[in-house]
Amino acid sequence: MPLPNSPDSPQPLREVVRLTKDWVERLGAVWVEGQLIEIKRRAGGTQFLTLRDTLAEVSVTLSTSTVVLDAAGPLTEGTVVAAWVKPTVWMGSGRLTFECRELRPSGEGRLLAAIEQRKRMLQAEGLFSPERKRRLPFLPRRIGLVTGANSAAERDVLENVARRWPAARFEVRHAAVQGPFAVEQVLAALRDLEQQPEVDVIIVARGGGSLEDLLAFSDEALVRAVFAMRTPVVSAIGHETDNPILDLVADLRASTPTDAAKRVVPDVAVETAALAQALSRLRRAVAGRVELEQRRLAELRSRPVLRDPSAPVTAHLERVATLKGRLERAADTVLRDEARQVSHLISRIRAMSPQATLQRGYAIVSRDHETIAQAGQTAPGESLTVQFVDGRIAVDVTSVQEARP
Repeated sequence: MPLPNSPDSPQPLREVVRLTKDWVERLGAVWVEGQLIEIKRRAGGTQFLTLRDTLAEVSVTLSTSTVVLDAAGPLTEGTVVAAWVKPTVWMGSGRLTFECRELRPSGEGRLLAAIEQRKRMLQAEGLFSPERKRRLPFLPRRIGLVTGANSAAERDVLENVARRWPAARFEVRHAAVQGPFAVEQVLAALRDLEQQPEVDVIIVARGGGSLEDLLAFSDEALVRAVFAMRTPVVSAIGHETDNPILDLVADLRASTPTDAAKRVVPDVAVETAALAQALSRLRRAVAGRVELEQRRLAELRSRPVLRDPSAPVTAHLERVATLKGRLERAADTVLRDEARQVSHLISRIRAMSPQATLQRGYAIVSRDHETIAQAGQTAPGESLTVQFVDGRIAVDVTSVQEARP
């Protein structure tokens, strides 16, 4: 029943708001679908969201708790959600709002939330760590390619690799790249290529598509299998804006299949030009070194010692000749001095020898080889020997006469 009121007896505002709140809150909770266009997160307490109809320009404010918001997974503005809401009126402001008791992403939002939750779990395990990424070989012996049969991605990879490095060889394995069998077939192709000893790198390629089309490349089993592989893996899924989990665990992410072709092999034209440039630098370096050594050799040849190698010898020969003359003169002087001294000694020896005495007319008297120097050493009747310069005689002593002192 309408409240009695008039300009003279109006109803209190609080009563009108209370009755409105009671009437609104008689409505039960209901699931509604809409797009989140604003998320206002606050530290603790009540969180506020703005939900807009997916077709009409109708939007409402949702109030919810941090627990409900976090339980819905990572939500971003623009996500379509299903919300279990109950309308209510705030007494303080009289504003109509909707209390959100449960929140679920719907459509692509649900898939994105599941992928994001899986991504966070795998990241926590270290599957995306940059330290475990393997470097691609400079020039692989064979390139493994996992892609859809007769797909544009296959043509892009093969044609661009052949254009950059015509001698490149491939091991191609076809697999479903979307649908219920995609994960199983891609896994089988990867295991097969892992067993090929000459396959040095593997490209997983697929063209663009919707989130559902690329869902297989965010599968946990596929991601873990790629993480455990020994051969480096290049992920070339979709376009630049597509980011399946395979991009994060692969050793290299290529934005497109064409980009993957550019990453796995060098450009023969660029390498040829670089080789020619390096060869030119090497030739210049060798020529410069030869020229430098020639200058050094010319400098050495211009030095006096090399211009006339005998000059130092000649100078030393002159000195040797001078020293030789001095040595010879010194030797002659020493020899003459020594010869004079020897002659002097010989003269002295000769003067002191008995032979010289005998030559002066003296004689030596001896008895039984004993020299007799005094007359008193003899006695009459003894036989003596007298030595002259030219011989000796035997005499007998008849008398002894001693000289008086």
